[in-house]
Amino acid sequence: MPHDPTLERLLSFLQRSPTPWHATANMVARLEQAGYRHIDETQSWSLSPGDRIVVTRNDSSIIALQLPESGLEALRMIGAHTDSPGLRLKPNAPIVGRDWMQLGVEVYGGALLAPWFDRDLGLAGRVHVRRDDGRLQGVLLNVDRPVATVPSLAIHLDREANNGRALNAQTQMAPVFLQGGEHNDLQRLIKRWLYEQHKLENIDILDFELCLYDTQPPARIGIEGELIASARLDNLLSCFIGLEALLDCDGSQGAILVATDHEEVGSASTSGAQGPFLVDVLRRVHAQLGDGSEDGWVRLIQASRLISCDNAHALHPNFADKHDAAHGPSINGGPVIKVNANQRYATNSATSALFRDICREAGVPVQTFVTRADMGCGSTIGPITATELGVPTLDVGVPQWAMHSIRETAGSKDRGYLIRALVAFLNRRILA
Repeated sequence: MPHDPTLERLLSFLQRSPTPWHATANMVARLEQAGYRHIDETQSWSLSPGDRIVVTRNDSSIIALQLPESGLEALRMIGAHTDSPGLRLKPNAPIVGRDWMQLGVEVYGGALLAPWFDRDLGLAGRVHVRRDDGRLQGVLLNVDRPVATVPSLAIHLDREANNGRALNAQTQMAPVFLQGGEHNDLQRLIKRWLYEQHKLENIDILDFELCLYDTQPPARIGIEGELIASARLDNLLSCFIGLEALLDCDGSQGAILVATDHEEVGSASTSGAQGPFLVDVLRRVHAQLGDGSEDGWVRLIQASRLISCDNAHALHPNFADKHDAAHGPSINGGPVIKVNANQRYATNSATSALFRDICREAGVPVQTFVTRADMGCGSTIGPITATELGVPTLDVGVPQWAMHSIRETAGSKDRGYLIRALVAFLNRRILA
């Protein structure tokens, strides 16, 4: 297969981003390398036309802005989310008994549980500590080797296993972690890992948010490398695509990438799409580079457009009947416009027409997804952001299989298609 630098960057980003906090840190680092200035929400801002800035909240949500050289008249926004379904440790995680320490977990989001069995699981997230001088500090932790597993029950002990059975997240999903052991062993190990990774000594662990994740690395698969397989494609693939587009655009227009946390659990948080993060940042920008008036604010938002990027359900060859016959997107068939009459997606004919014209301009194929009328429909940050901000919005996504599994699959060509379309969107002078 030919050398593909963009694909290599994607696979590296996926492997180095086991949690929303790591994904955000990696995006910030890439933006800073490209000349973006990381600014703090708690400080006063001094903005100028042409500035490139990046802001984070909760260390898990990010907004990057390319401010226009001329007047602040319209913004081209790309939206995504940093979180993915999975297993997260409970605060008092150790479960000791029957010769093993296990870890009590909560299911985060709508995870497919069966694929979590018999995987080599690492541990990652953020830990808040008190240093010996009294300072409180949050640090990232990534134990990127297998330290836990959720073993299956042998079929000899459950002859009905292949006939479908419910999984109990409380009693059947606790990973085995350490043979023997005591309750304080988890804190002891976290301290050891923090020393190995950050040289932190003489600390007290005050709290943590830790996730289990599959340590199998991302890969390009298929005879011709047609597919990408990885954990967290939903929705780190969109984060990566949006970042690539922002860095590839010509910078002539006002451009924004916003990637928020907690989409998989409803987005209702200070750093989620239903929270005030985006509005807070845009109002501060408008106050300095716009006219600062309420009338000017409404005109800016209504002249702007948001493309919300979250992966779409590709037609599954083994379950074709789960799709509407006329709306089954193909892997490597191009980005998918997501439509729902009940506003589970924010797409309307005006925003869809704009995207179709952008794809024509960029030479990118485009597809449409509508769920079967007798099935429920998921949602994205699109309708939430459109409701909170009032900006005309479109929901699109790269088609994928196995959404919310521990390992998902997408097409190797589709990320390039969507990057090209988004670059054309960010460079476009007229958005109407």
